Amino acid sequence: MYVKSIRLINFRNYDNLKIELNKKINIFLGDNAQGKTNLLESIYICSSGKSYRSSKDKEIINIKKDKAYVGIEVEKDNFNKYIEIKFEKDKPKRIRINKIELDRVSELIGNLNVVIFSPEDLKLVKEGPLERRTFLDTEISQIKPKYKYNLNKYNKILIQRNKLLKSSQFDNNNLKTIDIWNEQLSNIGSEIIISRTNFLRTLSKISKEIHKKLTGSNEELEVRYVPSFNIKDINKDKLKEQFKEILNKNIEKDIEKGTTEYGPHRDDIDIIINNMPCRIYGSQGQQRTAALSLKLAEVELINMEVGEYPVLLLDDVLSELDINRRKYLLSTFKDIQTIITSTDDIDLDDIEDISKSTFYIKQGNVLY
Repeated sequence: MYVKSIRLINFRNYDNLKIELNKKINIFLGDNAQGKTNLLESIYICSSGKSYRSSKDKEIINIKKDKAYVGIEVEKDNFNKYIEIKFEKDKPKRIRINKIELDRVSELIGNLNVVIFSPEDLKLVKEGPLERRTFLDTEISQIKPKYKYNLNKYNKILIQRNKLLKSSQFDNNNLKTIDIWNEQLSNIGSEIIISRTNFLRTLSKISKEIHKKLTGSNEELEVRYVPSFNIKDINKDKLKEQFKEILNKNIEKDIEKGTTEYGPHRDDIDIIINNMPCRIYGSQGQQRTAALSLKLAEVELINMEVGEYPVLLLDDVLSELDINRRKYLLSTFKDIQTIITSTDDIDLDDIEDISKSTFYIKQGNVLY
């Protein structure tokens, strides 16, 4: 799988751009605020239907324009796909694959798999549980479309249950339907927990080996799933009953707070280096390497699940890695398409047999 070309019209600071990409390494060089990251964002949007930088589609449109367009040509399984997304202010975006318009954004998932690593990914280690849940949900959704469906359904049920809890603070009669919501929440929630458990079990093994190589076997990385309650059995039926029992047991506390205190929406991940929590005791270098190990493990896991490597996007991170980590990264993944942005010229001469193209970005223009 690789991106053959990118076409942008009124996309952030790009007026009209079309570029062909190398099948292996692509390097975009330029000063800050010239548009390098915007190129990576356009690829990411065509994989998921949304930006990783902004929750509002209208921010993607050039400030002086009313419409924007991004088109990505992808080769997947020896078959070309052309993914197009059109944005208009105050209108829903429209997505087409090979000229056929999609009914739902979720239909886009799986047509282009990407893994992105940027300085923002330090939040995965340093920030709160929301960052790590978002990481889980984003990555599992790429390889298991049903997970995304379950997650959306779970969140809708959760909203309804929380509304019922708040209304029950004033009238206990509103609790008549609570059993229905508990049944639905525990049913979908248990599936989400099982998916997360299986995903993290594999991710932990892969990231542990990658981290050893990145650190010269000086550090051992562990990734542990921390659900909101102590799971007794991962069997679907038994987990569902345990979850439902916890919801019933804590109903008074939930009513008092007006929110559901237990469930996948409260889960977390522990990232451990040499038996110490990396978030608390890890140096910035250790936190960055841990985040990188998790991201590179994603690359391998996606290949294991779908039988094809994703496109790897590296946003201004190579300059922060020492020469050994940089060499390991690029030599390990030199046979998959990697798209790199940097403010500094990158010396790749010490990596043998590497096919690369270098582009220079200045004020939304690409120079070869």
